[in-house]
Amino acid sequence: MRITPTTELEYRCNKLQEQMRDAGHDAMIIVQNADLFYFTGTVQSGCLYVPVSGQPLFLVRKDAGRARMESGLKEVIPCGSLRDMASLVADYGYPAPRSIAMEFDVLPCTVLECYRAIFPGALFSDGTPLIRLVRMIKSHYEIHLMKDAAEQVDKVFRRAREIIRVGMTDLDVAAELEFTARTLGHQGLVRMRSFNSEISYGHVFSGVDSAVPAYCDTPLGGMGLNPSFGQGAGLKRIEANEPIIIDFSGCVDGYLSDQTRLFSVGELPDDLMKAYQDMLSIQELMESTVIEGLAWGDLYELCREQAAQLGYADHFMGAKGAQVSFVGHGIGIEIDEYPFIARGFKNFTFQAGMAFAFEPKVVFPGRGAIGIENCFYLSNKGLKRLSITSDEPVILP
Repeated sequence: MRITPTTELEYRCNKLQEQMRDAGHDAMIIVQNADLFYFTGTVQSGCLYVPVSGQPLFLVRKDAGRARMESGLKEVIPCGSLRDMASLVADYGYPAPRSIAMEFDVLPCTVLECYRAIFPGALFSDGTPLIRLVRMIKSHYEIHLMKDAAEQVDKVFRRAREIIRVGMTDLDVAAELEFTARTLGHQGLVRMRSFNSEISYGHVFSGVDSAVPAYCDTPLGGMGLNPSFGQGAGLKRIEANEPIIIDFSGCVDGYLSDQTRLFSVGELPDDLMKAYQDMLSIQELMESTVIEGLAWGDLYELCREQAAQLGYADHFMGAKGAQVSFVGHGIGIEIDEYPFIARGFKNFTFQAGMAFAFEPKVVFPGRGAIGIENCFYLSNKGLKRLSITSDEPVILP
């Protein structure tokens, strides 16, 4: 278990304060777990009060002692009730804020109203875009953690080679791989920011089930076990000569690595193998194209056009009618961070320090899904790969 270095936390808070000054905010209040972990190093219950200048105040409801051990911030303060917040802020010499930013994309309305009652003279607005901009540039420390997560995922996929056989259910395989990941230190949770975006960390689909769409904003869905969580591995049994897709998110000390590989027991039909090679060609197109200054949306359109030219207009990133409008997503503490290689993001450009998963996939209803996913980061010397597992499809005897 690693504790986030104090220098990391101080740098992150300083970068956030720069964004706040540019946006005209006096303070930001952070309450969401992923953001708390990023800026404090812990998820102990409370809130982080970030003034536009000066030391952030981590006001902890439960457990203050553990927060003090896990957080490298200077000011970790017990706060049993939100009613005490305004006076604590004043005690540290900070004036009553007139403009407060909060995480409007994830904040419940009732919680927002509580904070409005605490600071009745303040104007509240959305601070999530500022947080996303700070979090999208990864430090060397963060890249190192994601490399460790990629090594964890590689071991999970090596285990998949050993266990997959005809007659197993998709759930059998998923359970074994999840067990393997847990023994390797996976925290058992994958964080996804979007509202109602629950996701399991091991998606395993075989044959026709890999082509079943679901409610989640992903190209592949799967049947799942019941309608209450209608995604992921189900009870379908693996057959010979059909595609088996494993989409797995590793996690080490809070940081993720997302990866998809294609398996089969026995050879796949030629057209499905061609589709896989075509998805690899789209990955190669991305690798040769990404540079600093390229718009995220332009890369998406380039990949979508390439897929259409290869004959997959109705199959790329989902079956027709259930296609998603992205081909890649940022990766870090959450699985849907900036950058979004997606439709509409023409005003956002790649910068050194960004890390992302790239996942060109095609779906053929009634037959199955084919695809690849790897993680990359853009360094000052160009695009680097985080994933270490071979891209070759795994054809088992």
